[in-house]
Amino acid sequence: MVDPSSGVAVYRQIAHALREKIGGGEYEPGSKLPSETQLVEQYDVSRRTVREAMRLLAADGLVTIKHGVGVFVRPPASVTRLARSRLSRAARARNEGAFLADAARQGFTPSTSVRIRFEPADARAAELLGIAEGDEVTVRDRVMRANGLIVQLAVSRLPREFTRGTVLEEVDTGKGGAYARLEEAGHVISQFMEDVGARMPTDEERTQLELPPGTPVLTVTRLAFRTDGVALEMNDIIMAADRYRLVYEWEAE
Repeated sequence: MVDPSSGVAVYRQIAHALREKIGGGEYEPGSKLPSETQLVEQYDVSRRTVREAMRLLAADGLVTIKHGVGVFVRPPASVTRLARSRLSRAARARNEGAFLADAARQGFTPSTSVRIRFEPADARAAELLGIAEGDEVTVRDRVMRANGLIVQLAVSRLPREFTRGTVLEEVDTGKGGAYARLEEAGHVISQFMEDVGARMPTDEERTQLELPPGTPVLTVTRLAFRTDGVALEMNDIIMAADRYRLVYEWEAE
Protein backbone atom coordinates (compact mmCIF):
# COMPACT_ATOMS: atom_id res chain seq x y z
CA MET A 1 0.00 0.00 0.00
CA VAL A 2 1.05 3.61 -0.40
CA ASP A 3 1.96 6.00 2.41
CA PRO A 4 0.99 9.64 1.61
CA SER A 5 3.02 10.83 4.62
CA SER A 6 6.29 9.20 3.56
CA GLY A 7 7.61 12.21 1.66
CA VAL A 8 7.76 10.17 -1.56
CA ALA A 9 5.20 11.09 -4.20
CA VAL A 10 2.37 8.57 -4.23
CA TYR A 11 2.67 7.92 -7.97
CA ARG A 12 6.33 7.03 -7.45
CA GLN A 13 5.38 4.59 -4.69
CA ILE A 14 2.89 2.91 -7.03
CA ALA A 15 5.46 2.78 -9.82
CA HIS A 16 8.00 1.26 -7.41
CA ALA A 17 5.51 -1.39 -6.28
CA LEU A 18 4.69 -2.36 -9.86
CA ARG A 19 8.37 -2.32 -10.81
CA GLU A 20 9.05 -4.82 -8.00
CA LYS A 21 6.23 -7.07 -9.22
CA ILE A 22 7.56 -6.95 -12.77
CA GLY A 23 11.09 -7.71 -11.59
CA GLY A 24 9.80 -10.52 -9.39
CA GLY A 25 7.94 -12.18 -12.23
CA GLU A 26 4.41 -11.53 -10.99
CA TYR A 27 3.78 -9.69 -14.25
CA GLU A 28 5.60 -11.53 -17.03
CA PRO A 29 6.97 -9.98 -20.25
CA GLY A 30 4.12 -9.23 -22.63
CA SER A 31 1.46 -9.48 -19.93
CA LYS A 32 -1.09 -6.78 -19.26
CA LEU A 33 -0.97 -4.82 -16.03
CA PRO A 34 -4.18 -4.32 -13.99
CA SER A 35 -6.52 -1.76 -15.51
CA GLU A 36 -6.55 1.84 -14.43
CA THR A 37 -9.81 1.26 -12.56
CA GLN A 38 -8.34 -1.74 -10.73
CA LEU A 39 -5.24 0.21 -9.69
CA VAL A 40 -7.35 3.15 -8.49
CA GLU A 41 -9.29 0.77 -6.25
CA GLN A 42 -6.21 -1.19 -5.13
CA TYR A 43 -4.19 1.86 -4.06
CA ASP A 44 -7.12 4.15 -3.21
CA VAL A 45 -5.78 6.98 -5.38
CA SER A 46 -7.00 9.12 -8.24
CA ARG A 47 -6.84 8.16 -11.91
CA ARG A 48 -4.38 10.99 -12.46
CA THR A 49 -2.01 9.44 -9.90
CA VAL A 50 -2.22 6.04 -11.59
CA ARG A 51 -1.53 7.62 -14.98
CA GLU A 52 1.54 9.39 -13.60
CA ALA A 53 2.81 6.04 -12.29
CA MET A 54 2.26 4.43 -15.71
CA ARG A 55 4.07 7.26 -17.47
CA LEU A 56 7.04 6.81 -15.13
CA LEU A 57 7.22 3.08 -15.86
CA ALA A 58 6.98 3.79 -19.59
CA ALA A 59 9.77 6.36 -19.34
CA ASP A 60 11.92 3.71 -17.65
CA GLY A 61 11.26 1.35 -20.58
CA LEU A 62 9.47 -1.24 -18.44
CA VAL A 63 6.02 -0.99 -20.00
CA THR A 64 4.31 0.00 -23.21
CA ILE A 65 1.14 2.07 -23.01
CA LYS A 66 -1.37 1.22 -25.74
CA HIS A 67 -4.12 3.79 -25.47
CA GLY A 68 -7.55 2.23 -25.38
CA VAL A 69 -6.06 -1.23 -24.91
CA GLY A 70 -3.97 -1.24 -21.74
CA VAL A 71 -0.47 -1.19 -20.30
CA PHE A 72 1.82 -4.12 -21.11
CA VAL A 73 5.14 -5.30 -19.68
CA ARG A 74 7.78 -4.64 -22.30
CA PRO A 75 9.52 -7.88 -23.30
CA PRO A 76 13.27 -7.92 -22.78
CA ALA A 77 15.36 -8.14 -25.93
CA SER A 78 19.01 -7.16 -25.95
CA VAL A 79 20.80 -7.77 -29.22
CA THR A 80 24.58 -7.78 -29.64
CA ARG A 81 25.56 -7.03 -33.21
CA LEU A 82 28.99 -8.59 -33.82
CA ALA A 83 30.29 -7.09 -37.05
CA ARG A 84 33.18 -9.54 -37.47
CA SER A 85 31.18 -12.58 -38.65
CA ARG A 86 27.58 -11.58 -39.32
CA LEU A 87 28.10 -10.75 -43.02
CA SER A 88 30.46 -13.60 -43.90
CA ARG A 89 29.83 -16.08 -46.74
CA ALA A 90 30.05 -18.90 -44.19
CA ALA A 91 27.20 -17.36 -42.19
CA ARG A 92 25.13 -16.90 -45.35
CA ALA A 93 25.75 -20.55 -46.32
CA ARG A 94 24.27 -21.57 -42.96
CA ASN A 95 21.38 -19.16 -43.56
CA GLU A 96 22.66 -17.16 -40.60
CA GLY A 97 23.69 -13.92 -42.26
CA ALA A 98 23.21 -10.47 -40.68
CA PHE A 99 20.17 -10.38 -38.35
CA LEU A 100 19.82 -14.18 -38.44
CA ALA A 101 23.44 -14.43 -37.27
CA ASP A 102 22.61 -12.28 -34.26
CA ALA A 103 19.67 -14.58 -33.48
CA ALA A 104 21.62 -17.81 -33.91
CA ARG A 105 24.38 -16.61 -31.58
CA GLN A 106 22.11 -15.20 -28.87
CA GLY A 107 19.17 -17.58 -28.94
CA PHE A 108 16.27 -15.24 -29.67
CA THR A 109 13.57 -15.97 -32.22
CA PRO A 110 13.91 -13.66 -35.23
CA SER A 111 11.14 -12.59 -37.57
CA THR A 112 11.10 -10.08 -40.41
CA SER A 113 8.37 -8.45 -42.45
CA VAL A 114 9.34 -7.10 -45.86
CA ARG A 115 7.79 -4.61 -48.28
CA ILE A 116 9.09 -4.15 -51.82
CA ARG A 117 8.78 -0.96 -53.85
CA PHE A 118 10.54 0.88 -56.64
CA GLU A 119 11.48 4.54 -56.69
CA PRO A 120 13.80 7.03 -58.41
CA ALA A 121 17.11 7.52 -56.62
CA ASP A 122 17.29 10.77 -54.66
CA ALA A 123 20.50 12.79 -54.49
CA ARG A 124 21.87 10.90 -51.47
CA ALA A 125 21.15 7.43 -52.86
CA ALA A 126 22.59 8.43 -56.24
CA GLU A 127 25.82 9.67 -54.66
CA LEU A 128 26.33 6.63 -52.42
CA LEU A 129 25.39 4.09 -55.09
CA GLY A 130 27.29 5.85 -57.85
CA ILE A 131 24.27 6.17 -60.15
CA ALA A 132 22.42 9.09 -61.71
CA GLU A 133 19.80 10.91 -59.69
CA GLY A 134 16.42 9.64 -60.84
CA ASP A 135 17.69 6.17 -61.81
CA GLU A 136 15.33 3.47 -60.59
CA VAL A 137 16.22 1.60 -57.42
CA THR A 138 14.66 -1.42 -55.76
CA VAL A 139 13.71 -0.77 -52.15
CA ARG A 140 13.53 -3.59 -49.60
CA ASP A 141 11.86 -2.10 -46.51
CA ARG A 142 12.14 -4.44 -43.50
CA VAL A 143 10.91 -4.52 -39.91
CA MET A 144 12.91 -6.92 -37.73
CA ARG A 145 11.71 -8.48 -34.48
CA ALA A 146 13.45 -10.34 -31.68
CA ASN A 147 11.03 -12.54 -29.73
CA GLY A 148 8.19 -10.51 -31.23
CA LEU A 149 9.62 -7.12 -30.22
CA ILE A 150 10.60 -4.71 -33.00
CA VAL A 151 14.30 -3.91 -32.54
CA GLN A 152 15.44 -2.80 -35.98
CA LEU A 153 14.20 -1.04 -39.11
CA ALA A 154 16.20 -1.50 -42.32
CA VAL A 155 15.69 -0.01 -45.77
CA SER A 156 17.93 -1.34 -48.55
CA ARG A 157 18.23 0.35 -51.92
CA LEU A 158 19.80 -1.46 -54.87
CA PRO A 159 20.22 -0.21 -58.45
CA ARG A 160 17.42 -1.92 -60.32
CA GLU A 161 19.77 -3.04 -63.05
CA PHE A 162 21.02 -5.63 -60.52
CA THR A 163 17.58 -6.82 -59.35
CA ARG A 164 15.24 -6.73 -62.36
CA GLY A 165 13.71 -10.16 -62.99
CA THR A 166 15.30 -11.74 -59.90
CA VAL A 167 14.05 -12.85 -56.48
CA LEU A 168 15.60 -9.68 -55.08
CA GLU A 169 12.31 -8.08 -56.09
CA GLU A 170 10.35 -10.64 -54.06
CA VAL A 171 9.70 -10.73 -50.31
CA ASP A 172 11.56 -14.02 -49.77
CA THR A 173 15.03 -14.00 -51.30
CA GLY A 174 15.76 -17.57 -50.16
CA LYS A 175 18.58 -19.14 -48.17
CA GLY A 176 21.48 -16.78 -47.61
CA GLY A 177 19.44 -13.66 -48.39
CA ALA A 178 20.03 -10.84 -50.85
CA TYR A 179 23.83 -11.00 -50.77
CA ALA A 180 23.81 -14.70 -51.73
CA ARG A 181 21.52 -13.94 -54.66
CA LEU A 182 23.74 -11.08 -55.83
CA GLU A 183 26.81 -13.30 -55.79
CA GLU A 184 24.99 -16.09 -57.62
CA ALA A 185 24.28 -13.53 -60.37
CA GLY A 186 28.00 -12.80 -60.64
CA HIS A 187 28.18 -9.73 -58.40
CA VAL A 188 30.90 -10.96 -56.02
CA ILE A 189 31.03 -8.80 -52.90
CA SER A 190 34.51 -7.76 -51.84
CA GLN A 191 33.90 -5.12 -49.19
CA PHE A 192 31.37 -3.62 -46.78
CA MET A 193 31.51 -0.14 -45.30
CA GLU A 194 29.42 1.06 -42.37
CA ASP A 195 28.83 4.61 -41.15
CA VAL A 196 27.52 4.55 -37.56
CA GLY A 197 25.76 7.41 -35.77
CA ALA A 198 23.10 8.24 -33.21
CA ARG A 199 20.19 10.67 -33.05
CA MET A 200 16.73 11.10 -31.63
CA PRO A 201 14.04 9.13 -33.48
CA THR A 202 11.35 10.54 -35.71
CA ASP A 203 7.77 10.20 -34.49
CA GLU A 204 7.25 7.26 -36.86
CA GLU A 205 10.39 5.49 -35.68
CA ARG A 206 9.48 6.09 -32.03
CA THR A 207 6.06 4.54 -32.63
CA GLN A 208 7.34 1.54 -34.60
CA LEU A 209 10.10 0.73 -32.11
CA GLU A 210 7.85 1.54 -29.11
CA LEU A 211 10.64 3.63 -27.58
CA PRO A 212 10.36 5.19 -24.12
CA PRO A 213 10.48 9.00 -24.16
CA GLY A 214 14.00 10.39 -24.55
CA THR A 215 15.45 7.17 -26.02
CA PRO A 216 17.78 7.71 -28.99
CA VAL A 217 18.31 5.41 -31.94
CA LEU A 218 21.51 4.09 -33.46
CA THR A 219 21.89 4.63 -37.19
CA VAL A 220 23.99 2.53 -39.54
CA THR A 221 24.37 3.13 -43.27
CA ARG A 222 25.99 0.08 -44.86
CA LEU A 223 27.34 -0.06 -48.40
CA ALA A 224 28.18 -3.34 -50.16
CA PHE A 225 30.78 -3.14 -52.94
CA ARG A 226 31.55 -5.50 -55.82
CA THR A 227 35.14 -6.55 -56.54
CA ASP A 228 35.45 -3.77 -59.15
CA GLY A 229 34.34 -1.13 -56.62
CA VAL A 230 30.76 -0.80 -57.88
CA ALA A 231 28.22 -0.21 -55.06
CA LEU A 232 25.57 -2.94 -55.03
CA GLU A 233 23.46 -1.88 -52.05
CA MET A 234 22.86 0.98 -49.64
CA ASN A 235 21.20 -0.13 -46.42
CA ASP A 236 19.88 2.41 -43.89
CA ILE A 237 19.42 0.72 -40.51
CA ILE A 238 17.70 2.16 -37.43
CA MET A 239 18.11 0.37 -34.10
CA ALA A 240 16.67 0.99 -30.65
CA ALA A 241 19.66 2.25 -28.64
CA ASP A 242 18.34 0.70 -25.42
CA ARG A 243 18.23 -2.75 -27.02
CA TYR A 244 21.39 -2.93 -29.12
CA ARG A 245 25.12 -3.20 -28.60
CA LEU A 246 27.46 -2.79 -31.56
CA VAL A 247 30.64 -4.83 -31.29
CA TYR A 248 33.51 -4.37 -33.75
CA GLU A 249 36.70 -6.39 -33.90
CA TRP A 250 39.78 -6.02 -36.11
CA GLU A 251 43.34 -7.21 -36.29
CA ALA A 252 46.14 -5.13 -34.81
CA GLU A 253 48.84 -4.73 -37.44
